[in-house]
Amino acid sequence: MPNGQWYPPEWPARIRALAGGDLKVVTPRRAATVMLLRDGRPGPDGRGPAVHMLRRRTSMAFAGGAYAYPGGGVDPRDDDHLVGWAGPSLESWARRLGVDTVAEAQAVVCAAVRETYEEAGVLLAGPTAGTVVSDTTGADWEADREALVARELSFAGFLDRRGLVLRSDLLGAWARWITPEFEPRRYDTWFFVAALPEGQRTRNVSTEADRTVWIRPGDAADRYDRGELLMMPPTVATLRALRPYGTAAEALEAASAQDLTPVLAEARMDGDMLVLSWPGHDEFTQHVPAATGAASAARDAGRKGGGAP
Repeated sequence: MPNGQWYPPEWPARIRALAGGDLKVVTPRRAATVMLLRDGRPGPDGRGPAVHMLRRRTSMAFAGGAYAYPGGGVDPRDDDHLVGWAGPSLESWARRLGVDTVAEAQAVVCAAVRETYEEAGVLLAGPTAGTVVSDTTGADWEADREALVARELSFAGFLDRRGLVLRSDLLGAWARWITPEFEPRRYDTWFFVAALPEGQRTRNVSTEADRTVWIRPGDAADRYDRGELLMMPPTVATLRALRPYGTAAEALEAASAQDLTPVLAEARMDGDMLVLSWPGHDEFTQHVPAATGAASAARDAGRKGGGAP
C-alpha cells in the first residue's frame, strides 16, 4: 500500500459473510474522541496549531499501532444523572449531534470530556461557567482519574465532588463516523475539536497507548501519505479538514459549519475483487483481490505505518 491506511487481513472474509447473510451486524456503541489543539510557532507555511495524538499499542485487538486521538465509549451512567453544565444547552447539543434526547447528548459530550481527561490528563471543566481548572497533575487528581478509568467513579460524581461544571462551550462537534457493519466491534463516534486550556498539559497516561505526540495536522497527514504513520480513515480525514486553520480558535469557530452526517463504509464484491469505500471520501477506496490481496495489504500497512514523528 502506498500510504499508512490500516487494513486488517480478516476483512475480505467478513465482507463476504455479510454479503451472503451469514454475519450478524453488531449494534455500534456510542463513542467520542477529541482533537485537542494547541497554538505554537507557525510552520513554514504560516499555519500553526498542533494536534495531540497517541499511538495505540501494537498488542491492541483494534487498530494496534495506529495513531489516533484520545477517546472512547460512552459510560452508561453518563445518561442517568444531570451533570453541572456550562455552554450551549443540552437541547442545542442534541440537535447538533443528531440524537433524539438530551440524555444522549449529555452522554456523548461527557464521553468526550471524560475520555480526554482519562487518556491525556486534560480536563475541560471549571468551578464556574467562565473558568477552567489550571492544573490536574496532583496526586489527588490522579487518584480520581484512575477511579474514572476503572469505572469506580462516575463522571457526574467526579464533577459534583469537586464542584465543577462541564465546559461544553470549549468543544466543537466536527464529524461523525460509524464503524463498518462487517466489524465485530463497532462504534458510532463523534469527533470533537477543542483547544488545550491554559495552564494544563497533556500526559501519556492512557493504558492503550505506547506514546503520544503533538504534531501539526498537515504534517501528520503528509506522513500518512508517505506510509510513515499508520491511521484509520476517520483520523486522516479529520486531519486534512483541520489543515487550513491557523489557530486553535479558528478551528473551534469553524466547527459549527462542519457536516455531521454519519460516514459509514460500504463494501461489495465485484467478481473476485473486494471494493471497500467510504461515501464522500474517495481517497480511502480499496480494491483488493478477495482471495490473496488482503494479507499482503495488511503486511504492507503494518510495515509502512510504524514510523514515529
